[in-house]
Amino acid sequence: MTTRLLGGLTPQQFLAEYWQKKPLLIRQAIPGFTGVVGLDELFELACDEDVESRLIRHDPAAGWQVTRGPQKPSALRGRRQPWTVLVQGLNLWVREADELLHRFDFIPQARLDDLMVSYATDGGGIGAHFDSYDVFLLQGFGKRRWRIGDQTEHRLVEGAPLKLIADFRPTEEWVLEPGDMLYLPPRYAHEGTALGECTTYSIGFRAPQARELASGFLTWLAERVDLPGMYADPDLTLQENSAEIGDAMVERVARMLESIRWNRDDVADFLGHSLSEPKPTVFFVPPDDPLPAKRFAAAIERHGFMLDPGTLLLWRGGRFYLNGEAFDPAGADTALLARLAHARRLPAGTAPDEPTLARLYDLYRDGLGTPDFPDD
Repeated sequence: MTTRLLGGLTPQQFLAEYWQKKPLLIRQAIPGFTGVVGLDELFELACDEDVESRLIRHDPAAGWQVTRGPQKPSALRGRRQPWTVLVQGLNLWVREADELLHRFDFIPQARLDDLMVSYATDGGGIGAHFDSYDVFLLQGFGKRRWRIGDQTEHRLVEGAPLKLIADFRPTEEWVLEPGDMLYLPPRYAHEGTALGECTTYSIGFRAPQARELASGFLTWLAERVDLPGMYADPDLTLQENSAEIGDAMVERVARMLESIRWNRDDVADFLGHSLSEPKPTVFFVPPDDPLPAKRFAAAIERHGFMLDPGTLLLWRGGRFYLNGEAFDPAGADTALLARLAHARRLPAGTAPDEPTLARLYDLYRDGLGTPDFPDD
């Protein structure tokens, strides 16, 4: 239950009292939790060229060293100095990780980013730093000591390959054990150190920069704006200096550009397209031998249907946004599609109408979803 995950708080209480306001330590947010992936599988993912990973070491003499993946298996065996390996987007590769990530759907999915797991040897960590986004730090196996500080200014270590805080001033400290969780608002300084081998699962959220949103929106708008006419100056007069950009030209172009308009519906449409767009590292694999339509319908009714971990389905009003593309349901069951977008799956016993079934079948054949077959 979400209230257990939030230490007895309801999602409404958490959002009102803590979200982007102050940290929250939750003991036994998920009792008995030790992780969703074993070390062998984690290291295998870190060595996969399709998986985003980083290996971080700190040597008192050489300083901080970061190696971006794919990692070499031999590099994940050392014990002479503390090290950490980070695997990004674990939810794309491990079904249980995707289910864990979406336990945090009390935050809009348009804000939800991914699930990262970090493994560290004794003393390992990535130094004192801050994130520009909200994060939940869920302890897997082992223990990690977290120190945090409410610093408004962050002076960074010069020349470091990571954004490390040079003047970290911790104000609180805790040791997290399996199943414990720490929530931190954006820009909250923190430092985690492994006490023996351990794993930590980080649930992160997207927080685009204002200029990133503005640039994206203007690019999106440029592809859709249609300004009639062309520049004309029938009243042109002779200039003393031909290289000068005259006031008359500036005024004419200003009037042309003033005709560009947008409203909140345009902004909503832009957000639907951009926020549902998969990351460049996400790809989809259609089934080699897809089920015929009738067998697909029977499989949904018997097992249900689930979206691929890389698929993001958002909606607003009667319009849906699927992996960066908009579509209007055109007779499909919008309530059912909205439930699929929220829960990311439809339960067994679901019997969609023909237009909705056709839409789900298209998702399946494109590799964006599948009948929820039980694991072998």
